[in-house]
Formats: sequence, C-alpha cells, structure tokens
Amino acid sequence: MAEKVLILTGDAAEDLDAMYPVFRLREAGYEVVVTAPTTKLVKLVVHDFEEGWDAYTERQGRHLPVDLAFADVDPADYAAVVIPGGRAPEYIRLDADCERITRHFFEADKPVGLICHGTQVPQAYGLLQGRTTSGYPPLAGDIVNAGATYQEGKDVVDGNIVSCTGWPDLPEWSRAFMSVLDKYVASRG
Repeated sequence: MAEKVLILTGDAAEDLDAMYPVFRLREAGYEVVVTAPTTKLVKLVVHDFEEGWDAYTERQGRHLPVDLAFADVDPADYAAVVIPGGRAPEYIRLDADCERITRHFFEADKPVGLICHGTQVPQAYGLLQGRTTSGYPPLAGDIVNAGATYQEGKDVVDGNIVSCTGWPDLPEWSRAFMSVLDKYVASRG
C-alpha cells in the first residue's frame, strides 16, 4: 500500500501550486489525498505577472476534486502534508480542523511542503517560530514577525519543512521535497 500525502487547500489556491505537487507525488507512487473545508470541487486560480501591474493578476484556473473535508482527516494516516499558495491560505487557516491537521505534522516532525502563500497557515499557529522558511517575498515581514527567519529561495529546507517563493520554483521545490519525503518514509521502514 502506498504512503499517503495530504494536500491542504481550498478555493482560490494557485493552480500550479496545487496541481504540480498532486501529479509529481502520484508519479513517485504516493497516494495523494486532497482536503479542503468541504468536499465541493475546489476552484483554483492562476496568478501571473503583467507589465504595468504592481501586484500579480488573477484568472480562473482548473477545478480540483476534494477527497475529504478537513473535519474528516486523521493526520496520523499521512506521511506528509503540502500547503499550496494562492489566496486559500488566507481563510483555511481560520478553520479549527486545519489547525489540528497542521499542528500534527509539525509536532510529529513529518515532511511539510509550503509553497508561496502556504506559509500563512503554520505561521498563524505560531509553528514557524525559530524556523527558516521561504515564501512569497511580500510575506517576508510577516514571517519574520512570526519569529522565523525568512530566506528567499526555490528550495529552502529546514529539517522537515521545504518551502519556496512560488510556482516558478516548483521544479527545485519538488526535488527538495521529494528528497525529504523519501528519506522520511525510508526511515520508518
């Protein structure tokens, strides 16, 4: 039976941040389980940069089927969690079950993948204190104010945490995350 990895997301998650890990993990033989506040189809968005804009732009993206609602997740059943960026982290972090799930992975020292704005979830619970993480560059001040060290990078690894600035970093992030995940799984026998 394949090890399971949880994708913690919601509406307005960045399309590539969510889809790339799903396919990469499946390619490596992991069972991917997508979870969100409810089991309705998650609507993803595409963020990009256009000349003349001071911030990124947003367009509709793909739809992502959800396997389980946060309330139905037993995090002990999973080897790792990935939290994609986009706008979803802004509101899923307010969900008590999202906090319960996220805390489990940090307390059990299991692999945690943070992409772009995904850092907002553990940051809200004080879980980044004393850690080093990347994230979307405008979040650097928030990360530092949460007691963490901000390190802009494509594949920042701090123990069980693998983070990056955003979707352009996914190849580097993916290699680093898969290395941490594979080592964790191998250590469990």
